[in-house]
Amino acid sequence: MLMKVHRILIPFMMFFLASCGQEGKKANELLSRAESSFQSANYSEAKLLIDSIRNSYPKVFDVRRKAIMLKQQVELKEQQISLEYLDSMMAVKQLSLDSIKSEYIFEKDTAYQDIGNYFYPSQVVEKNIGRTFLRACVNEKGEMSLTSIYCAGGSLNHTSVKVSSNDAFAQTPASPDVYVSSDLGRKIEKADYKYGADGGVIGFIIANKDAKSLKLEFIGDRTYRTLMYSPDIKAIVQVARLAQILSAMEEIRKEQKEANLKIQFLNKKISENTEVEE
Repeated sequence: MLMKVHRILIPFMMFFLASCGQEGKKANELLSRAESSFQSANYSEAKLLIDSIRNSYPKVFDVRRKAIMLKQQVELKEQQISLEYLDSMMAVKQLSLDSIKSEYIFEKDTAYQDIGNYFYPSQVVEKNIGRTFLRACVNEKGEMSLTSIYCAGGSLNHTSVKVSSNDAFAQTPASPDVYVSSDLGRKIEKADYKYGADGGVIGFIIANKDAKSLKLEFIGDRTYRTLMYSPDIKAIVQVARLAQILSAMEEIRKEQKEANLKIQFLNKKISENTEVEE
């Protein structure tokens, strides 16, 4: 009986070992190709080959471990290249910012503000006391907003503005940020509209940047109608221009931070693997 079992098991074990040997050989061939792709800076192909090892030869543990270590090297190189690109893009954006920053007024009260705001010179408070108009600003992170300022007498309780030219118009939704103050007995109403939640008003003004004037309506308990002239149109367009640069820089900073965190993580994993190997 024992001899019969041996006769059955021995061929099976030989087949199993032969099969494992073949799998190991094929897995090593894929690993060798992945290493060549890595050395040739073909990182996408290297990762595809590494994934093939994981999916096709899950039991060839030694090769799989080497493949994982190689993938970490591939991902590290990709992040380093990405960071170099982001650094170069930031340098370009910084040059763009430096070339126009002097055209704006920067205001920041460090006593209560962590982030300052840029205004176009024609729209600073000192030059617009007692004026009803639509003002633009952008903070250091590139977040742009409009503020409708009404001080033409009486209570309007406005929460929205409408800008129009002929039959075309754009209107903000009701602002959640409405506040009232007074100056020398004059009531001043203000409402803020952040870009992206402005009903397309900023985009409409940019599209009509060459207009001499646009109709401007303050909508509340009643409607107050006036005109927005070219100086205010220009101010909003120019602030939007600055916002594009600042928001792009803020996005690059976020991506730089993410890339640096990934590089730190991968360096740590690679270091741990090296210590295990030693």
